[in-house]
Amino acid sequence: MALNLPAGMQINAPIHPGFEDILTHDALALVAKLHRTFEARRQVLLRARVKRQQELDAGKLPDFLPETAHVRDGDWKIAPIPEALKCRRVEITGPVECKMIINALNSGADSYMTDFEDSNTPNWMNQIQGHINLKQAIRRTLTLESGGKSYKLNDKVAVLQVRPRGWHLDEKHVTVDGQRVSGGIFDFALFLFHNAREQLARGAGPYFYLPKMESHLEARLWNDVFILAQNEVGLPQGTIKATVLVETILAAFEMDEILYELRDHSAGLNAGRWDYIFSCIKKFRVNTDFCLANRGAITMTVPFMRNYALLLLKTCHKRNAPAIGGMSALIPIKNDAEANDKAMAGIRSDKTRDATDGYDGGWVAHPGLVATAMEEFVKVLGDRPNQIDKQRPDVNVTAADLMDFQPEQPITEAGVRNNISVGIQYLGSWLAGNGCVPIFNLMEDAATAEISRSQVWQWIRSPKGKLDDGRKVTKEMVKEFIPQEMEKIKGLVGEAAYNATYVRAAEIFEEMSTSETFTEFLTLPLYEQLD
Repeated sequence: MALNLPAGMQINAPIHPGFEDILTHDALALVAKLHRTFEARRQVLLRARVKRQQELDAGKLPDFLPETAHVRDGDWKIAPIPEALKCRRVEITGPVECKMIINALNSGADSYMTDFEDSNTPNWMNQIQGHINLKQAIRRTLTLESGGKSYKLNDKVAVLQVRPRGWHLDEKHVTVDGQRVSGGIFDFALFLFHNAREQLARGAGPYFYLPKMESHLEARLWNDVFILAQNEVGLPQGTIKATVLVETILAAFEMDEILYELRDHSAGLNAGRWDYIFSCIKKFRVNTDFCLANRGAITMTVPFMRNYALLLLKTCHKRNAPAIGGMSALIPIKNDAEANDKAMAGIRSDKTRDATDGYDGGWVAHPGLVATAMEEFVKVLGDRPNQIDKQRPDVNVTAADLMDFQPEQPITEAGVRNNISVGIQYLGSWLAGNGCVPIFNLMEDAATAEISRSQVWQWIRSPKGKLDDGRKVTKEMVKEFIPQEMEKIKGLVGEAAYNATYVRAAEIFEEMSTSETFTEFLTLPLYEQLD
């Protein structure tokens, strides 16, 4: 099917039936306008990330920025939060897949963050079909017949928020003037163009989650994108609201500044814990003093995670901004009552801590967890929509506190094997088109796969990367464990799926975890292999 494309734009991908309803001339013209206006700045900011990594590798530790002290010390607030975003006690998240969208919107959560990023394999079909699904969901026409069941939306649904891709990701199928467009701008522009007015008419609005930022200048770029996009589609300035996921350690040093840059469009900050752990490993990967224990030991109560969470909370509430807690990866466990009780206790503990600290809400990955999480927030908040009035002057977090990287032990053979198995299983599923995968009773997405491969890479190179029995983690050890774990994976996923993608996944995991150079994001080279 031929599309009426704006001048200078090309789409190098199939146009399946229904895609023409999303890839309209005017929607794509907005993509082209934003690309031509902002692509050069995006590239400058991506080069700045490389420079900061080089400084970290050379031993220069991050700190709060002296040139923005006036922002941190200033008495300013973000713009008022719209009514639809004042109550976010439980937010559910998942990919832009039809069944997930219906179940999440019907789950009883206050909000649903639909995801074009970490829990979604960004192949062409997933991206555009995701926009079709969301357009129908907003208009309450999305339905599904599957497995003998009928799925449709309830009269009352969660408030929708959309996570576009991060600044580092391209949309390779779409070029403007011969350049690939930003994946984030592509996702954002198509959604905004098609749905903003409909959302406003239904009492909500165009609300977004912004991932993977590393500086306030990256937030400034998003803010400028919002200003231009609102002008282009005829929306009053400040209509767009966005929550920033603080999921890099560099962003943790600039939380005030990020809120300030987005102050007319801000809906607060979220503690994106899993990507945050990955970011710490990635940023300090060559620092011989840095070495974290098994992933399972890195909880929200260890020093560097606790300090980050409390600083985020204090920063948000000082600016009248919502503070949203991160994801507990636990999920319900069928056919094992004892294990399920343990998982539910973990969810309760996680949400109780967030609510008691002062957080206004938190994330879950499964509809079956909404009621449990909601109960814990309601115990603390009662009938209040949030607790932004709970200030935390007692919290004083220093740069050293943010880098208090403990624990360093234990690192165990089981921990190494778990990282290998989780990494390969996730990569295998991702390559097959599914970016949100239950593995070993946890919901895994790209962030947790990143932890798995980056920990193995760092353990190999760190002098502290030793097992609890004294053995050093080495390339040879990892290469020995991979085929052994593959035999177990074959039994878990079945012969057909194993043959299709998991052999390739194992090759990728071995290459990324044992190579001399560190790949910034595993999704970057993997994306080039997708249709």
